Amino acid sequence: MTENEVAKIVVDAAYQIHVKMGPGLLESAYEMVLDHELRKRGLRVERQVAVSVIYDDLVVNDAFRADLIVEDLVIVEIKSVEQIHPVHPKQLLTYLRLTGKRLGLLINFNTRLIREGITRVANGLPD
Repeated sequence: MTENEVAKIVVDAAYQIHVKMGPGLLESAYEMVLDHELRKRGLRVERQVAVSVIYDDLVVNDAFRADLIVEDLVIVEIKSVEQIHPVHPKQLLTYLRLTGKRLGLLINFNTRLIREGITRVANGLPD
């Protein structure tokens, strides 16, 4: 399965969740439900993955936590905020670079339409 195939399933699952639950819940609620929905669809999902990074010869444990990593291919960062700030996609790009992953999805569930809340972030992924 490719990153794009995984992303398509994640986006569809987010859409279904947004239709059923609507906006306004805590990020942790959407994270749990999205994890559940993706597992129902047969995908392997890891939640709150602690990622360590190396700077020079220093190991920085738990430098960040990825909300979800799906099929060890796509990082999904979940928000439930009034608006996405410019730093949010940049943070996700940093996560992708530090993990060597090529695709991330930033999903803000606090939107009128879920398509308005999904940002795709690529790191060297061919078009």
